[in-house]
Amino acid sequence: MKYGFIIDNRKCIGCHACTTACKSEHDVAIGVNRTYVKQVEKGVFPDTRRVFSVMRCNHCTDAPCVEICPVEALYTREDGIVDFDNNRCIGCKSCMQACPYDALYIDPDTKTAAKCNYCAHRIEVGREPACVTVCPEHAIIAGDMENPETEIAQLLGRQAVKVRKPEKGTNPNLFYIDADEASISPEATAKSETTLWSSQARGVGHYAKYAEKMMHTNDDVNLLQMTIDNELQAAYLDKTAEDPNYIDVLNGKARRVYDTPDKGILWGWEVSAYVMTKAIAAGAFLLPFLAMILGYQVSDTAKLWSAGISLVFLGLTGLFLVMDLDRPDRFLNVLLRPQWRSWLVRGGYIITVFGLLATVFGVTTFFGITVGSTILMWITAFFAVMLAIYTAFLFAQAKGRDFWQSPSLALHMLVHSVMAGAAIFAIISMFVDVEAWLPLIKTVLVSTLIVNIFTMILELTMTHPTRSAHHVVEMIVKGRYKNLFWVGVVLVGNVLPLVLLFILPSMQMLIVAAVLSLIGMYFTEKIWIEAPQRIPLA
Repeated sequence: MKYGFIIDNRKCIGCHACTTACKSEHDVAIGVNRTYVKQVEKGVFPDTRRVFSVMRCNHCTDAPCVEICPVEALYTREDGIVDFDNNRCIGCKSCMQACPYDALYIDPDTKTAAKCNYCAHRIEVGREPACVTVCPEHAIIAGDMENPETEIAQLLGRQAVKVRKPEKGTNPNLFYIDADEASISPEATAKSETTLWSSQARGVGHYAKYAEKMMHTNDDVNLLQMTIDNELQAAYLDKTAEDPNYIDVLNGKARRVYDTPDKGILWGWEVSAYVMTKAIAAGAFLLPFLAMILGYQVSDTAKLWSAGISLVFLGLTGLFLVMDLDRPDRFLNVLLRPQWRSWLVRGGYIITVFGLLATVFGVTTFFGITVGSTILMWITAFFAVMLAIYTAFLFAQAKGRDFWQSPSLALHMLVHSVMAGAAIFAIISMFVDVEAWLPLIKTVLVSTLIVNIFTMILELTMTHPTRSAHHVVEMIVKGRYKNLFWVGVVLVGNVLPLVLLFILPSMQMLIVAAVLSLIGMYFTEKIWIEAPQRIPLA
């Protein structure tokens, strides 16, 4: 048994009955949707048409939301339905980043994730999903795809169908008959800021409420022209007028006129800060470890500072992680109810183990215990490396964000950790005697800055297989983030520190260069985390 959906676009009239039935059946809050009808207009007047496509969870066979969920709040039932348990959810929003179809949302009432669950409670008593029952045109077909007697199985056997984003490898079980690429592909049309129904996204409600405000005015409003003018303005502001999406809008080829409200930045400054503090925690141990294996004399005081800094910034990492959760009261579910395929769980245990090892390292150093110190040091260094890079694997599980699928992201994270360690010890050299391995600190800082520049070049210039990833690069180097990138990251965070270290080689300049490199590192993480989230998934 394997349940699925077919959306027959030959029949859909865009009445939104499915949206209304879904909201009523599941008491879905205002401003979010489990299912909705996306509308796209194509053509040039008078030869125009409107395309409707029902958007919802695809109940994927290889669901990335299930894989990334750290607490098994999302799971695949034996009948193929991807269901969820909001009593476990911690509100980490990982599933929303992993879903390529923008099917999940955070319920504003429970602060937990939610989505279409195929009306599983109705299926269990032999009824169809509410949206199927209410559709006046029978444009939504549901059933067991493995039963040849069902309508859905017969339709799949004789009709050509499409799925959304097949390249993601999720094997979705939502199929479209007569699907229009302009409707099912988010990159095929430009995101509309002002549309016939955009007042809904701003909390006003139905468009009729906006029309009511205009009843007592004599102003002429050309809604079609208003939409195009806003698209022109958006293209001008983003400096992307050459983008084929905008050209299509202006030529009348295709534009969105009804869409779901944008969810915005899901992982904000807390995640950027946590990646930064995690890098410092790992680097603060890795640098003295590197000094020791290269034969430099590292004092016990420096070792204690290493353990102390690692633990302090590890604590901050945990704090920022909890702050980013919509249900922080359930944080311990990550450790007590783990779903081991999720790198959020693996990362949680890596943080815990590294914290314990760093504590033992600090205690044995303080009391002068040397038995097993070498083994302890190597094991702790291994977990420090894992602490540095595990986020790259977590981001890779977020299949909805193409830019995060970069194979060089692990190198990016490791370089930042080693750079952070060198920068931190350069700064605390004002308080701790590190004279014996100060040349190593400078060499490592210079080396990691150079490698960091080449890593960024690799990430930004490599051939990006998807349009979404390419648009992120454009946004970073030419669009919304260009000033922060070229000034904050490249100039302040990389070029200026290198200039100071080469041209003005002094202790004071080393400290200034270290501070600048940390600032540039934070700006880099902010851009790398935020920019991909500005690409629409549906």
